[in-house]
Amino acid sequence: MSAQPEEPGGFSHVAFLYSDTSEFLAGIKAFLGPAALAGDPVLALLRAPEIDAVRAGMGPDADYISFGDITDVGGNPARIIGVWRRFAVAHPGRRLWGIGEVVFAGRSPAEIAECELYEALLGAAFDTSTRLHLLCPYNVAELTRDVIEGAERTHPFLIRAGEQVASGRFRPINIAEPFTRPLPARPADAAWLPFERGGLGRLREFVTTQALRAGLSQQSVTSLVAAINEVATNSLQHGGGRGELRIWTNDGSLLCEVSDQGHITAPLAGRLPPAPDGGAGLWLVNQLADLVQIHSTPEGTEVRVHQKL
Repeated sequence: MSAQPEEPGGFSHVAFLYSDTSEFLAGIKAFLGPAALAGDPVLALLRAPEIDAVRAGMGPDADYISFGDITDVGGNPARIIGVWRRFAVAHPGRRLWGIGEVVFAGRSPAEIAECELYEALLGAAFDTSTRLHLLCPYNVAELTRDVIEGAERTHPFLIRAGEQVASGRFRPINIAEPFTRPLPARPADAAWLPFERGGLGRLREFVTTQALRAGLSQQSVTSLVAAINEVATNSLQHGGGRGELRIWTNDGSLLCEVSDQGHITAPLAGRLPPAPDGGAGLWLVNQLADLVQIHSTPEGTEVRVHQKL
């Protein structure tokens, strides 16, 4: 039995499970049929080969699609909600269509975890007043069963073999406590530095030394130091006036984790541009870093920043 979103005129979020290029193109064409007829705006965030396949497969109908390379705009999944929000703001009152293949072969386990969090948070980012229909392709031939089950948990509806059905595994995220999922354990021998007010200069020097020792480029070092300075500043302002920094390498990245006694409860923290009178904070960190992970409970917060070596 097919199932339709409860609010067909508002926001909808569907996982599209496919197994090869022909099935992928058939699903994209079916999804975009109403957009093609009405001339509605379309934004597709895909990898370069998928962009080429859509352009070739759809012919002149691809001319009305705006494309973005997901490996660029969504390398850090925390940036993607901001892309969809800008798309919606640019076309007020219009019916909008989006395609976002955020999970693909080659993503690291940490990236996949953050992609799943991104998918789960979309329901907090958009409501039925936003006429955005979002399709999220998942290649079942390339991805593990655990990843597909994650898609089934974070999408209210699924498309399989051309049929849309309700997802029996769907579970809305707890908006009051969005960052309770634990992070992988850090190594016991990670470099460590406590900091408090007046100590940010020493912290920046410490990050610079560790990053250069690990082999980061000068540009990456500059971005990482700026990101950690922002996180530590948040600790001083909102996390009890002090914190701890730990640094280590893992799976081709340098990881810097700032922990404090604060508690982050805003589900979209760092995912949308700040208000003109607000602090940049985590939003700037997400622009600077290759990946950002957050674990936060009433007992404290860890913000883990990844920079690729």
